[in-house]
Amino acid sequence: MMSKTQDIAQIERQIRALAPWFHNMTLAGVETAPEHFLGNYPSVKWAHFRDALPQDLTGRTVLDIGCNAGFFSIEMKRRGASRVVGIDSDPHYLRQAEFAAGISGVEVEFHEMSVYELARLGERFDIVLFMGVLYHLRHPLLALDLIYEWVAADMLVCQAMQRGSGEVEPMAEDYPFSETAVFDAPGAPKLHFVEHRYAEDPTNWWIPNRACMEAMLRSAGFVIEARPEPEVYICRRGNRPYEVELP
Repeated sequence: MMSKTQDIAQIERQIRALAPWFHNMTLAGVETAPEHFLGNYPSVKWAHFRDALPQDLTGRTVLDIGCNAGFFSIEMKRRGASRVVGIDSDPHYLRQAEFAAGISGVEVEFHEMSVYELARLGERFDIVLFMGVLYHLRHPLLALDLIYEWVAADMLVCQAMQRGSGEVEPMAEDYPFSETAVFDAPGAPKLHFVEHRYAEDPTNWWIPNRACMEAMLRSAGFVIEARPEPEVYICRRGNRPYEVELP
């Protein structure tokens, strides 16, 4: 029988074997990414909006899109969610997530799947988490449309990196073709395209400003109820402002 010290040493070896980690998680007292460039991430982000989500998720189902190493999936299960499903397109992250959930003593389903394949799940979830994914996608508005169309039953928690102005310019329902100045307003919706790399990451494709992020959510059919943190939106599934024909 191994001692507690030996158990911890084994966990440390497994964590190193699964490196690199983007989620810094404390598993049996061992941190997975203590040198993270964002600090104790994602705990530092979670601390700013965790109180905006229900403390008791008993009887509710949760889908974590782009679950990475499973930090948010595990937190949802700890709040009593009846079922938590995490998906990610990277098998390396899924191996980390399965390990982290096992060490944490929670049951979470993990599947290798991209956001563009959500129809494969064949069900809707009470809460959908879409954390830190949108700006890694070549087709971000399509992703929001698919979340609305296939998996969101009620609440969407969306977080995306933002750059540019934090102002939100009131936009009219329509503009004449001759109007051009509105596009130069700091608070007009803008989606910045990254052709090469940003933060040494070739998967950072589109980075919205605040006005654009909010406009995209509304356009996809979500009603923004709260913004507990500058990059985090708590939304409800509402009515689309117009019908979007999906492929």
